[in-house]
Amino acid sequence: MDLSETSGGRAPVAGAVRWLLAANVAVHFLQLIVFGTANTFTALAFDSSALPSGWWTLATYMFVHAGLVHLALNMFMLWSFGPRLEEVWGTRAFVAFYLWCGLGGAIAHLLVVRAGHLVGASAAIYGIMLAYATLWKDEEIYLFGVVPMRARWLIAWMIGVNLIYHVLALQGLTSVAAFAHLGGLVFAWLYLHVPGGSALSRVKDRIASVPDDTGEMPRVVPKQSRRGKERMSAADEVVARSKAVSERRTLPPPDSPSAPRGGDLDSVLDKISQFGLDSLTTAERRLLEERSRELRKGDQ
Repeated sequence: MDLSETSGGRAPVAGAVRWLLAANVAVHFLQLIVFGTANTFTALAFDSSALPSGWWTLATYMFVHAGLVHLALNMFMLWSFGPRLEEVWGTRAFVAFYLWCGLGGAIAHLLVVRAGHLVGASAAIYGIMLAYATLWKDEEIYLFGVVPMRARWLIAWMIGVNLIYHVLALQGLTSVAAFAHLGGLVFAWLYLHVPGGSALSRVKDRIASVPDDTGEMPRVVPKQSRRGKERMSAADEVVARSKAVSERRTLPPPDSPSAPRGGDLDSVLDKISQFGLDSLTTAERRLLEERSRELRKGDQ
């Protein structure tokens, strides 16, 4: 496992990540101080030859490490990439994903290597890194804390490095369990992308999308008082009644005393529609009242 660091803000370490960090450190302490490395490996490390009686080692091997550097690198990666995933997924889903990727590492080791003890959280950590790089592919991270790269390229880097480690392991030049790392990557990919079992769609549903900016400026809608609303309702009623009566009755001759002053009334109604009833002058209010009385007489 190699060192990397995210450049963005890190989510607070809490919940599952905190407990996983504590559990790994505690097991390593007991390994060194109480039980000894050999006894701890025998009891907790994954060994294909011990199956099926030692089935629990499919999970316990993830909490045992080959040395302090091995532990420190894995825990730093968990601390760097885990909190943000747990914050988005929730504690239960995060723990299930972590254990699932660790199981993938053990199965890959069982199918390909088939010998020796397997220890370390690397397979689970590689799965966490893959999930992070899948969900935030364009975020910039720092490999070894120095080399900047996009998260999407972290995936290619992880695969390439572990293939090199596997070649070196075949020649006896390293003891790194490269195929366990790749098993964690494969199980992480299956968890995120296989239809029906995918968590990726659930993650996207939980991440709120930012609404598009329409570019429209907010408009202030004036709040009308209750009295103003009543006046507007009365004006609307006058307008509606005026139109209805005009459609069904014959207007008197223009020289008749009761002839409506149509032009003036239209101006008053336009003024009401644009500026409200309060904008009318005393003469205009009188005209509106006279017109209203004429309409009521015409209905009788």
